[in-house]
Formats: sequence, structure tokens, C-alpha cells
Amino acid sequence: MFSYGPLVATLHRKHMVKIDLKEAIGISSATLAKIGRDEYVSMEVLDKICTYLQCQVEDVIEHINDDSIDSEVVE
Repeated sequence: MFSYGPLVATLHRKHMVKIDLKEAIGISSATLAKIGRDEYVSMEVLDKICTYLQCQVEDVIEHINDDSIDSEVVE
């Protein structure tokens, strides 16, 4: 799964909150809510966030291994 925890930290460093980002890049309230619930958003949204904040994708999202998923390697 993915977490937007790094986005919160990045916004904090830039003295911003998520609503500031929403207004700056023109995303919907629904998309902002998805981010708040660690749900999937489009690559286009991630691109807008990274471009506006002048950061890398790892400053916005992080992958968290979910141990409940079968970790069998497909060959």
C-alpha cells in the first residue's frame, strides 16, 4: 500500500497545509480526501504535486509493505 505521510512532512517544511495545495494545483475535494485516506490518486495528480512543490515523488508518497499479502515471488 502507499502512504502520503511524506506529503504531510513536505507541506510542513514549506509552511503549507493540504488545503493550500488543493487550491494551488486545482485538485478536487474528493481527490484531497483520497490523499487523506491513503487511497490511490492518478499519476497526473502526483505530477502536479511534485511540479508545484518542486520535489520528487518520494517526498509525496511512500510504499509500505503489507505483510497480509502473499509474498510469493512469481517466476
